[in-house]
Amino acid sequence: MLLSASLPGMAANAQVSSAPAAAAITLTDARGRAVQLTAPPQRIVSLLPSLAESVCALGACTRIVGVDRYTTWPPALAHLPRLGGNLEPNIEAVVALRPDVVLISVASRAIGRLEALGLKVIALEPRTHAEVHGVLRTLATMLALPQGAEPVWARMEQGLAEAARAMPAQARGQRVYFEASRGPFAAGENSFIGETLARLGLVNIVPAALGPFPRLNPEYVVRADPDLLMGGVRSLGESREPYPGWSALRAMQSGRICRFAGAEADLVIRPGPRIAEAAMAMARCVQKVYP
Repeated sequence: MLLSASLPGMAANAQVSSAPAAAAITLTDARGRAVQLTAPPQRIVSLLPSLAESVCALGACTRIVGVDRYTTWPPALAHLPRLGGNLEPNIEAVVALRPDVVLISVASRAIGRLEALGLKVIALEPRTHAEVHGVLRTLATMLALPQGAEPVWARMEQGLAEAARAMPAQARGQRVYFEASRGPFAAGENSFIGETLARLGLVNIVPAALGPFPRLNPEYVVRADPDLLMGGVRSLGESREPYPGWSALRAMQSGRICRFAGAEADLVIRPGPRIAEAAMAMARCVQKVYP
């Protein structure tokens, strides 16, 4: 699954607390585990794209010494060692980098092994806007940043507002289906993608009761018959009918489809500091299909 190259069932943001900068830092991660650091980490391994992006957004890109294979942004990380997938990374390669801390997906099967080797592991993975904010606060505390995460979050909120203003008036209130990954796995109302869609004035056909990223029967979408389809080309295809029966959808017949490719496809499905950029990418596409 592509949200972070893994999908649903992920945990929320973490609660944070810290002592004065000169003393130890204590964090409680998304597992409810307390992690103590003797000092702000100078060598960070990130095994989840959104966490690497968040560290960089907070101005600490140079502290990252290794990333998972799916991390593609920012370009400054392109030269770093690739440590495998985020669910099952190359443990030996991680250890060889002598990290002060490893940032990892809550769903990773490597957490226990990394901790058994004596590494400090912080497991985080946001699924909502509030949890993205919480992860930024956690990482800002970990990094002992005096300004915290609020300047970054304020810019994100401003960008979301700008994207909402860019939406065509005729698109507001339109019913949308967003395919997060082939399956189909949908982005529900209470996912970070669903919250972005709501900020843009769109109505999600997948209610919160179904969960953040439910796997649907394709017939569900046929019955709902949304006005607009969104998703990556890996899911929705370049031009073909994604699933049997979908050619009858009003969105297919009217050409109201937003297919995101390449770097933009990664952008719209990652719950990190570029949520506002993702919202603007969605708004630009909606401008084209609702001229």
